[in-house]
Amino acid sequence: MSEEFRIEHDTMGEVRVPRNRYWGAQTERSFENFKIGEARMPKEIIRAFAVLKKAAAEANRDLDLITPERADLIKAAADIVLSGKLDDNFPLVVYQTGSGTQSNMNMNEVLANVGNALYNAGWKKGMPLPEPLPSPLSGTEERILHPNDHVNRSQSSNDTFPTALHIAALLLTEDRVLPSAEKLRDCFKTLEKKYWDIPKTGRTHLQDAVPLTLGQEISGWRSMLDHDIHQIRVSSESLRELALGGTAVGTGLNAHPDFPALSASYITRLTGKEFVTAPNKFQALTSKDAVVFVHGALKALAADLLKIANDVRMLSSGPRCGIGELIIPANEPGSSIMPGKVNPTQCEAVTMAAVRVMGNDVTVGVAASQGNFQLNVFMPVIAHSFLESANLLADAMESFRVHCAEGIRPNYEKISENLERSLMLVTALNPHIGYEKSAKIAKKAHQEGLTLREAAVQTGFVSEEEFDAWVDPRKMTGAASDAEQ
Repeated sequence: MSEEFRIEHDTMGEVRVPRNRYWGAQTERSFENFKIGEARMPKEIIRAFAVLKKAAAEANRDLDLITPERADLIKAAADIVLSGKLDDNFPLVVYQTGSGTQSNMNMNEVLANVGNALYNAGWKKGMPLPEPLPSPLSGTEERILHPNDHVNRSQSSNDTFPTALHIAALLLTEDRVLPSAEKLRDCFKTLEKKYWDIPKTGRTHLQDAVPLTLGQEISGWRSMLDHDIHQIRVSSESLRELALGGTAVGTGLNAHPDFPALSASYITRLTGKEFVTAPNKFQALTSKDAVVFVHGALKALAADLLKIANDVRMLSSGPRCGIGELIIPANEPGSSIMPGKVNPTQCEAVTMAAVRVMGNDVTVGVAASQGNFQLNVFMPVIAHSFLESANLLADAMESFRVHCAEGIRPNYEKISENLERSLMLVTALNPHIGYEKSAKIAKKAHQEGLTLREAAVQTGFVSEEEFDAWVDPRKMTGAASDAEQ
């Protein structure tokens, strides 16, 4: 048994920890005490924690609060975490303490133990990191780093977790969600131009309506994404404010007065994203309004994606007994029993991701409302929900673009057939013969199975020549004038 474990201790006593893991006593206690679900702390939060600990080490070194040697060891250990080599050293679940204290300590303990192992292996700044990494210390070796006194210097879980949340949320939003949305938007822009002049039946209330062009219809999808991208960019600005430096309740107790701004500047340098220290740390610790704001923009994107995907799958329904105006790529067999069936699977995946995001928005909103006194204690579930939404949207948009949207093409024959049968072309007669006479033509055509042209001439309200001159689907779309503009 002694070969499998080593002994670590904290203020509550000794704890057995797996010998080959770098975490310490507080991590192990959390691992044993919270067997709730299978969702682990998101890797984006782990990476963000490593960034902020590295920045904090730099700031503490500059302020003479830790030695340069200790700062170098913390930074080296943080770089190893950022490389992903230590992912299995962060085992804690989302449903732990609501401040994320155990995840903060998980990072503190891993960085301290890795740093101590490097120190005892003789590593110095400028040297390559040893491969493989030295094992966690288990004896009387010198421990130059303490997880609380050095790695967590000038910090509290109460300000580090919201800081990690903002870092992770901004990076994921700007580096994954927005690029995926822009690529899909550009795909629709290409289709919009390509099919601008194809008149087709419009539909409102799921019923036939006056015509528009296929390009105009796609332009609506493109414009939705334009608006979503703008809203996400605007809302994301609020994520740039960091709570770091507020420590336990927002007063900054035990932190140097220059630490907040200095650490924010290092986080900016490390991430390539602009971050600033939050002007009011009491708000930064207890309010999660920035995350609610941005997730609301993600929900708006999800709502538009749900609409777009539904449009595509309904317009491509058939192939013989549906609307059938669009042809989408056939990626895989659609049925285990019906040979030859092909389903709009990419559309279905997008819509499922969208409704998951909508559910996450409820979780984020309710959790954010629980900022009791000086701290919100729902932060892990907020982080998990937000980051899941962002990843789902980024992945879903990329998959939908590559495997569906880029392959959308018109079924010209079906579009023409549906347009010719549409009763709502009669709307073009309104200015010439009035609404009531036009309605009589439409009803006669529908009840007697006539074309509009036949019904119009039989009523005597218009001649064949007048009908042909006045009822021109392409002119009704205004596409020509739109194209000129």
